Amino acid sequence: QVQFVESGGGLVQPGGSLRLSCTTSRFTFSTLPVGWYRQAPGKGPDLVASITPAGDRTNYRESVKGRFTISRDNTKNTVYLQMNSLKPEDTAVYLCNTLAIGSGRHTGTWGQGTQVTVSS
Repeated sequence: QVQFVESGGGLVQPGGSLRLSCTTSRFTFSTLPVGWYRQAPGKGPDLVASITPAGDRTNYRESVKGRFTISRDNTKNTVYLQMNSLKPEDTAVYLCNTLAIGSGRHTGTWGQGTQVTVSS
């Protein structure tokens, strides 16, 4: 079982930036594809961005392309999500998880996530 801990969320104004971090103590971290998901109240998690184990390929949902950047540092067992030009529509709980590259479906257990609120 893979368990992740998310951090870095907060309250920002539209147009602001945040950097989220996702970490795990599992020694297999460097072999895991990882995705950032976001979950609005009353809804299930939606995949926002994903990254391959070596960090050589990334994918983004259309609504965040050009604004969000996913990266990873396998020496620190950490995946990051740099979020720029934030919009109110980005407000959600952000969670990370390992996933199946082909489908984007999570394969690990959900953590608590970190709240991102974009509001004036």
